[in-house]
Amino acid sequence: MSANPDISAVRTYLLDLQDRICAAVATEDGTAAFRTDDWTRPEGGGGRTRILADGPVFEKAGVAFSHVRGTRLPPSATAHRPELVGQSWEALGVSLVIHPRNPHVPTSHANVRFFCTTSTASAPVWWFGGGFDLTPYYGYEDDCAHWHRTARDAVAPFGDALYPRFKQWCDDYFFLKHRAEPRGIGGLFFDDFSELGFDRSFALLREVGDAFVPAYLPIVARRKTTPTTDAERQWQLYRRGRYVEFNLVWDRGTHFGLQSGGRTESILMSLPPLVRWDYDQRPSPGTPEAKLHDVFLQPRDWANS
Repeated sequence: MSANPDISAVRTYLLDLQDRICAAVATEDGTAAFRTDDWTRPEGGGGRTRILADGPVFEKAGVAFSHVRGTRLPPSATAHRPELVGQSWEALGVSLVIHPRNPHVPTSHANVRFFCTTSTASAPVWWFGGGFDLTPYYGYEDDCAHWHRTARDAVAPFGDALYPRFKQWCDDYFFLKHRAEPRGIGGLFFDDFSELGFDRSFALLREVGDAFVPAYLPIVARRKTTPTTDAERQWQLYRRGRYVEFNLVWDRGTHFGLQSGGRTESILMSLPPLVRWDYDQRPSPGTPEAKLHDVFLQPRDWANS
């Protein structure tokens, strides 16, 4: 077990993960290509943001790598760790959000990240975080089961207790408190994770990162040619509003990026290209739209369903 974190190995893995996810997404889309935007951060570090837009399958897909440094941790990073206030820090991660064109294909999000304090006055404090979650507009039992079984299998080598723990964490985190409703059907979420030591914790991160493509793209392939209507498109745009609300109001990653002086374009790449809000919209009972909220967005043991 490594005594000190190997930041170079984390960086190498994350850059390769970004390459592999972009290649897989572009292949599934079939037409659109990612544009690459390399950027630097005045306080230290930079990143590589890749955006695919206006494809036949994906209306917008953003896959961003960042490796940034700072001299003082922002409030979002020390809210749960007050002992780290004033510390210098270093953070690396890959974050992605994919907004499909067809309403029967769910939106997906994934993030894997590493954080380390760099103060010379004390030993570094480090941890991993990440996960992936799914936000459907129309519910399909087999899609939900596949997503969660892939998530369960990804963390299974590290103990049977991790999947139910990370699933519950995901359900709790991706919850719109101001609406008292889940954002989607969940998946995996973990943060401040170092309990397995660096080597095993890093191995866990790699398993989660590598599981995203086999979790998501088979669902895309099944649903991308589903016949759809304008009414379903309007429902998709309306439900995207919930996604925007969560990212701007509750998401700790968004808050960290903005509070630390991060690059706004890359931080807000997660937002969909089109969205709508309708006042107090309520789907009719018994419709697929009502079933999304009444059945699919309720916490459930999908992996064993």
